[in-house]
Amino acid sequence: QVQLTESGGGSVQAGGSMRLSCEVAEHSVSTYCMAWFRQGPGKRREAVARLNKVGPPIYVESVKGRFTFSRDNARNTLYLQMNNLKPEDTAIYYCTASRAYACYSFAEDYFVYWGQGTQVTVSS
Repeated sequence: QVQLTESGGGSVQAGGSMRLSCEVAEHSVSTYCMAWFRQGPGKRREAVARLNKVGPPIYVESVKGRFTFSRDNARNTLYLQMNNLKPEDTAIYYCTASRAYACYSFAEDYFVYWGQGTQVTVSS
């Protein structure tokens, strides 16, 4: 059974950093398209970054230069390093997995498996 488990959320002041982890069971992070999404208070869920089997991570404009999406194949774990955090980054962050080797957009149709989410709160 595929399971995704996020951790590392919490509270931080603006300008601070935080690293989220996502442990994945029964689904190879090195083989399939993986992504991070987030949902802020009163907002729709939105994409943050995605990573295909091959190629560099793709980021949405609002996090470029501040967030880094990486994976540890040996641990089958994803990471989202978030620097220079802003209050507008406050959200529940979800990791998600596709059954496709590559995702060519952030369309949620690609993503089949979802974690339970971890709360990130950035105060000004």
